[in-house]
Amino acid sequence: MTIFLWIGFVVFVFAMVMLDLGVFHRKARAVSIGEAFAWTFVWVAMALVFNVFVYFLYAENWFGWTDLHSHQLTGAQAAIQFFTGYVIEKSLSLDNIFVIAMIFAYFSVPLSEQHRVLFWGILGAVVLRGVMIAMGAVLIERFDWIIYVFGGFLILSAVKMLVMRHDNLDPNKNPLVRLTRRFYPVTDEFVGSRVFTTLDGRKAVTPLVLALVLVESSDGIFAVESIPAIFAITPDPVLVFTSNVVA
Repeated sequence: MTIFLWIGFVVFVFAMVMLDLGVFHRKARAVSIGEAFAWTFVWVAMALVFNVFVYFLYAENWFGWTDLHSHQLTGAQAAIQFFTGYVIEKSLSLDNIFVIAMIFAYFSVPLSEQHRVLFWGILGAVVLRGVMIAMGAVLIERFDWIIYVFGGFLILSAVKMLVMRHDNLDPNKNPLVRLTRRFYPVTDEFVGSRVFTTLDGRKAVTPLVLALVLVESSDGIFAVESIPAIFAITPDPVLVFTSNVVA
C-alpha cells in the first residue's frame, strides 16, 4: 500500500502540472499579475488541503500507514511537521526565484515563454529532489552523524547568502551551458516556443535551452541547501518529499 500512495502522489503532481501547461497554458502567452496571484492562491490552498490529508493519514492510520513506519507520529505531529517544512521550503525558494528572474533577464526570455521554461524546470526539480531526498533518508537511517554534515551545509549556505552577490551573474561561465554550446550551436534569436532549430544547415538550439539548463542547475544547487533544512524538521521521508514538492 505504501508504494501505491507514493505513486498516487507523484502521479497527482504530474497530472496537475500537465493540466497547467496542457490546458490552461496550452498557447504561449504572458501571465498577468492578477492571474499569477490567482494561481498562487490555488497552489497554496491545495497545499493546505493536502496538509489536512496528512493529518488524517497519520491520525486515523489510513491504509495502515503508521503501522509501516518505525517512527510513530500522531496526526497533529505529522501535520505540524509537514506545514513547517512547507513554510521553510517556500521561504528558501525566494532566493531561487530571484536567480531565475536574473536568468530570464540575461537571455531576454519573452514573457510568453517564461511559463513554459518554468514548467519543465519544475518537472526536472521533482525528479532531482526525489532522488536527493531518497539518498538523504538512506544516509540518515544508516549514519546518525550525517545530520551534522547537513547542518554544516546550512551554515555554509547562510554565509554564502550573506556575502554572495547576484548582480554579477554570468550564465556563460556555467559548466552545463559551456557543455551545451560545445555540442550544439545556439541561435541568437528565439524561434517561438521551439527549443531545436537549424543554423547554417546544422541542428541547433535556441536560447530557451540555455535558460532551462541554468534553471535546472540552479535548482540543483538550491536543493543541496534546502533539503538538509527539511531533514532538520522531520526524518520522515514522506513528509520531507511531499512538503518539498508541494512547496
